[in-house]
Amino acid sequence: MNAVLGLGTYRVRAESEAARTALSAGASWIDTAPNYAHGYAHRALATALVEHPAARVATKTGFDPDGRHSLAPAFVRAQTDRSLADLGRADLVFVHNPERSGHDRRQLHENLLAAFAVLEDFVHAGRISGYGVATWSGFTSQAFTVAELITLARDAAGSQSHHLAGVQMPVSLVMAEPITQALNGTGPLVHARDAGLTTFASAPLHGGELPSLMTPELVNLIHPGSNPHAAAFHVVGSCPALDVVLTSTSSREHWDGATTALAHPIPEARLRKVLDVLSAG
Repeated sequence: MNAVLGLGTYRVRAESEAARTALSAGASWIDTAPNYAHGYAHRALATALVEHPAARVATKTGFDPDGRHSLAPAFVRAQTDRSLADLGRADLVFVHNPERSGHDRRQLHENLLAAFAVLEDFVHAGRISGYGVATWSGFTSQAFTVAELITLARDAAGSQSHHLAGVQMPVSLVMAEPITQALNGTGPLVHARDAGLTTFASAPLHGGELPSLMTPELVNLIHPGSNPHAAAFHVVGSCPALDVVLTSTSSREHWDGATTALAHPIPEARLRKVLDVLSAG
C-alpha cells in the first residue's frame, strides 16, 4: 500500500488556509503542535477541523511556545488539556523530540515512561485514541529503539494492552538512512510497522531546502521528466513501511503534485541506485 499525504503545519504560514486546501483535497491527517506558529497554530486550525470532522488530527507535547522542553507529567497533562481545548479534538498525541529530555538514556526512558503514563490516562478517559513519538534524531542517535518504546508503553499501561500507536521521523533524500534500512527489511520504520504502529515521515523536502539542492541529473535519475519537488516525493513514497508523508504547503498545485508522486513509487532497483549515488557524494 502506498503512503498517503498528510499536512504538516510546522512551516505553514497560513494554517487555516493550508488545512482547508489539504482537507478539500482529501488529506487524511493534519499534524500540528502547540508550539507551532508561536503557539497560535491550534486555534488557527480549529475551525477547519470542525468543517471536516472525518479528518484525523495529530498534535504533540513537549515544547511550549517559548521553546522550553519538558516531559514532566504535570506539563504533559496541562499541555494536552490545552491542546484538546484549542483544537477541539485529537486522535494522536506525539511526545515531541523526547531525545531532548534527560542527561542519559536511563533518565530519558524514565521521562518517556512518565509521559506515556499520562497519555494512557487520556486514552482511558476517551479523550484521545493513542499516542506516539515524534523524533528528529532519537532513532539515529540510538536514544531509544521501537522495541524499547513498546516496552515503556506496556509498563505505562500496566499490561500488554498499551496505546502507543505511531512514530514520526524525518525521511528524505537528505535524511535517507530510514529508506536504506527499510529496503533491507530493518530500521525503525519496519520495526514500527511490524508492531502495528502507524509510521509518519516528516520533512520530506528538508524544510523546503531540498528542491534547490537537486541537480537535473538526479531528478532525471529518480523520475525522467519530473521536477525536483515531485522527484523528492517519488523517493519518499517509495520507502517501504511508510504510512503517512507530511508536507507543509498551502498550494493546491504542490499538494496535487505530491499526491501524484506518492501514488507512483519508483522501482526498487532505481531507488537503490539513487541511494548509492547519494552515498557516494
